[in-house]
Amino acid sequence: MTIPGEEDRPAPHVLRDYAFMADGVRGAMVDPDGDIGWMCFPTWSDSAVFAGLLGSGGRYRVAPQGRRVHGGYYEDGTLIWRSRWVTDAGIVECRTALAYPGDPARAVILRRIIAVQGEASVEVMLALATDYGRRGIGAWKRSGAHWVVHDPAVSALWTGGGDAVPRTTGDGTPCFHWVVRVPEGESYDLVLELGTSPRSFQPKPPAVWWRETEDAWARAVPTCSAVPAGRDVRRSFAVLRGMTNQLGATVAAATTSLPERAEAGRNYDYRYTWVRDTCYIGHAGAAVPGGEEVLDDAVHWVRDRILDDGPDTMPAYQANGGPIPDQQSLGLSGYPGSSDVIGNRVRDQFQLDIFGEALLLFANAASLDRFDSDGWRAAELAIETIGKRQADKDAGIWELRPNQWTHSRLICVAGLRAISEAGAPAQLKSTARLLADQLISDTARSSLHPSGRWQRAPGDERIDASLLLAEIRGALAPDDPRSIATREGVMSELCEDDYLYRYPHAGRRLADVEGAFLVCNFWMSLAKLKAGDVAAGVQWFERTRASCAASGLFSEEFDVAQRQLRGNIPQAFVHALLIECAAVIADA
Repeated sequence: MTIPGEEDRPAPHVLRDYAFMADGVRGAMVDPDGDIGWMCFPTWSDSAVFAGLLGSGGRYRVAPQGRRVHGGYYEDGTLIWRSRWVTDAGIVECRTALAYPGDPARAVILRRIIAVQGEASVEVMLALATDYGRRGIGAWKRSGAHWVVHDPAVSALWTGGGDAVPRTTGDGTPCFHWVVRVPEGESYDLVLELGTSPRSFQPKPPAVWWRETEDAWARAVPTCSAVPAGRDVRRSFAVLRGMTNQLGATVAAATTSLPERAEAGRNYDYRYTWVRDTCYIGHAGAAVPGGEEVLDDAVHWVRDRILDDGPDTMPAYQANGGPIPDQQSLGLSGYPGSSDVIGNRVRDQFQLDIFGEALLLFANAASLDRFDSDGWRAAELAIETIGKRQADKDAGIWELRPNQWTHSRLICVAGLRAISEAGAPAQLKSTARLLADQLISDTARSSLHPSGRWQRAPGDERIDASLLLAEIRGALAPDDPRSIATREGVMSELCEDDYLYRYPHAGRRLADVEGAFLVCNFWMSLAKLKAGDVAAGVQWFERTRASCAASGLFSEEFDVAQRQLRGNIPQAFVHALLIECAAVIADA
């Protein structure tokens, strides 16, 4: 096994400095130095070929030489990222994208160096390494205008590197490292194709790859002209489309092992598809004209999981529909302040609320006449599962020790009521209504706090931000006394510096335990809007919208004091809630 030396690995950056590209099948993270520091191949949860983000090998760098100040931006409505550097000699940009839409057998990394002002002197470095960067691959050979390499794990064809000379790093890892000079006003293209076999390659002129990618993004992302913050909403749609494969599965995030708290042991692998998150994404697609394909993808994927697994539906799956692998460590140094982990223990959990979330999603689709007979069969299975397992302890939305979590039961009430009003067959409608009435009555007896608000679970009197979803999704009306008391309880007990946290921890300040949970902040925006307090709803929306990376990406948590992103990135459900909030503000 060969591992590139430390001097040949990109230095890590704070998460707010990274940008993200994706093609639906896999994603890549690029840092301010023009390094692609993370990319798995061939799909989201496979081994990384660029793993610098976790302190391992593999890198693809394109950046100007000498002193520079970095910046960058997305081309509107796409995941085409333009790194931009102001240097002593002028201005240089590097246009970077994964050719979109992606192919499971082939990834195409497009990089175009542009000398905006002055001649550009740009350093290019390429080193491929499989097995999460632990095994460098080489033996590159010239083939006409291309460099090619074949390995059992990945084959590569590189166009534009004709003047490069293969060399090795300090420990013998094969790589390319040379300088490209581009005259002012001109550009230089690099195209790296990665394939599962040599037969995967389909070389095309760079201009063709770029045109096809631009056209595909134009078709994939709605105009969002009728909602506030239209550019941010379009970016969020692009993030969701880029994270969604041909089966309709959207991964929760593109990365693994990025810490929620330094050295706190809270590092997780989010390169999988959660049922709950997918439902949130479907609501986002339904909320904005032109987003119907996002809704359809979510419905079809959730429907198929329930039809396949019924009451044994798992909380999350691999993007191909298979079970998530067991959690394990790779033995890498990891991102600073964390350790590495792949796999996720969620595969062994029961989460009751996902069946309520599925019914809410199905009801949304049915109300828009985008629901079929297979969907109604899945809805019937979800209702049956809620009826049979409503009293069981579950891991809940935060995936904690099993309990009879109040949120799980209330979201099932909301789903049952929504599906009963969405054109369900008469018998299904009656069953859903009766079950909803019985479930909310039982929950009120066991989990209503003496103050009149909902509490987390029987015997756990704490407040929880997830309880806002009861009124947001229709388990109760916003003016129900229990809704009002819960909303006020969340504000008084879970808010610091105008940011919300999930739930209190005995004897510890909220921000000392974890970052503000951005999805909770968008929930408060929705709760305020649906309660008629539009000004407060917009304030929560704008405050949360600003808690992003320089690129506009959101992670799961936000460190308010340090203004830093925490956890894996980009977090799909946060982008979904931004879209939904913007649509509700437009209606308000």
